[in-house]
Amino acid sequence: MKEKREFYRFLHVTPRRIFEQLDQYVVGQKHAKEVLAIAAYNHLKRIEYLKYGGDVSIRKSNILMIGPSGSGKTYLARTLARVLDIPFAYNDATAFTEAGYYGEDVEVAIGRLLYATNQNVDAAENGIVSIDEIDKIARRNGGTRTGAGQRDIGGEGVQQSLLKILEGEKLFVPLNVTAHWNKYDYVEIDIANILFICAGSFSDMEDASETAPIGFFGYGSPQAKKVTSDDLVRYGFLPELLGRLPVRVQLDALTADDLISILTQPREAMIPEYQRLCALDQIQLDFTSDALYEIANAALKQHLGARALRAILEKVLHPILFVGPERAGDRIVIEPHDVQRALSQPAS
Repeated sequence: MKEKREFYRFLHVTPRRIFEQLDQYVVGQKHAKEVLAIAAYNHLKRIEYLKYGGDVSIRKSNILMIGPSGSGKTYLARTLARVLDIPFAYNDATAFTEAGYYGEDVEVAIGRLLYATNQNVDAAENGIVSIDEIDKIARRNGGTRTGAGQRDIGGEGVQQSLLKILEGEKLFVPLNVTAHWNKYDYVEIDIANILFICAGSFSDMEDASETAPIGFFGYGSPQAKKVTSDDLVRYGFLPELLGRLPVRVQLDALTADDLISILTQPREAMIPEYQRLCALDQIQLDFTSDALYEIANAALKQHLGARALRAILEKVLHPILFVGPERAGDRIVIEPHDVQRALSQPAS
């Protein structure tokens, strides 16, 4: 009964509540947010269960997110850590190398989490580690994708190294993540309760899939094919690694309407941010709906999703921000031709 009573304290955090908080920051991707909310909730339950003496093995719900560039993979992982109020560390898988080669050892991923907690081991042991560009460490045979030939210092060797941290228990972690570390600057961390969220765009998945249509992730096709475990194995992933990433979520390519919502609606929306900047110079800044569509379509043409929006806004608003203090009291409305003119200017 004690174990059951302790869980009542935990019930204020529910999958629906986690989803609702993610929904305040992340536009679209309803299914992805639901999957992440369930996985995060189960992960927290697992930690509580073990804390109060649970004797039945419950495996971790490590996550693999698949989706086009700019669809919100990293932002979702970072926001999840924020709403759960637990430490977060971002890593780029392309920096990892097999032991013995120049580059980062996979242990550095945990080292970054420790650094994010100001060396608080207890906090780090319950954090989230994000590993982006996971698709870039697929096995490459004959250098067909990278020109690396048969030597696979960034592929299978790194996958083998990741196996020991995705479901490990104790690990020696570097205290200094900015330089090559040795046996004198490490700390032992229990990594059993660290949640790993791996993500990749898998932009060339069509080459590995036997049945993928053109527009694998929705570019140019009404329905994107769901990625299967067989697809991932053919792509170059070890089955053992995939087994340690049991929760899979495939993100949708963003539409123009999604991008406009990202610009205007979430808590961290960009348009209100620039409007506040202009308001500090006593300028009222507005955008017509057609201008917003012009910006969204420009981002779609770059195939960078939401990642392209800020750079486009900077170009469009450059003339206004430059003379901002001189136009105090003005109301400025951005029209489609303002966007077109700004984007037609050559890069400086």
